Amino acid sequence: MKIHRLTVDGKDYFLPDPIDELREQILAAVKGGGGYVNIPPLRGGPGIDILFSPGMPVTWTQLDIGESGEPGASGSGSGQDSDDESFEDPYSSL
Repeated sequence: MKIHRLTVDGKDYFLPDPIDELREQILAAVKGGGGYVNIPPLRGGPGIDILFSPGMPVTWTQLDIGESGEPGASGSGSGQDSDDESFEDPYSSL
């Protein structure tokens, strides 16, 4: 399952896929000088209205989430598994 993390001014919001329409709404609000955009909840509920304005720090991150024991649960297919497994902490000997 793909989940998106939207970080707005240091606060994280988790969103289900797809997010294309939401991105367009946020971009339109910023281009228009600022405006409220409703951020839908990951699971049922009304969501939350956030005021987006030019210069506000916004970051998008896509996460692959799976059930433990499920084939491909660790995000296979994303190309990130091999990088994580081969990583060695350069500070582990300190």
